Amino acid sequence: MNDNFYPSVTWAVPVSESNVAKLTSIYRDQSFTTWLVATNTATSEMVILQTIKWRMRLGIEVNPSRPLGQRATLQEPFAQEQPQVLSKNEPIPPSALVKPNANDAQVLMWRPKDGPPLVVIPPKYR
Repeated sequence: MNDNFYPSVTWAVPVSESNVAKLTSIYRDQSFTTWLVATNTATSEMVILQTIKWRMRLGIEVNPSRPLGQRATLQEPFAQEQPQVLSKNEPIPPSALVKPNANDAQVLMWRPKDGPPLVVIPPKYR
């Protein structure tokens, strides 16, 4: 399995008719739990082999007036925490086995300095 974390961010205000770059910073702090399981194909029974927890933190400053390739500067952290393989497995919650998964449940919100927040991209499933 190859599960790459690949977030993307828009340069412009997502609720504007303009595509002028106005992004000034990005802050993310996400934590994940992943299970390595073996499944009996005859009975569909799952056996948890390992539980792994990890966290991705990111702080980036953006100067939209600079040329592409020079706009973003990593602020923190310069090294990510290593994934933790737990010594005791955690059970898989039933909600982790059915839709929506994390990618389908994500929402893009625009939170302007003035005015109410706006859902730009709703989740695929509700």
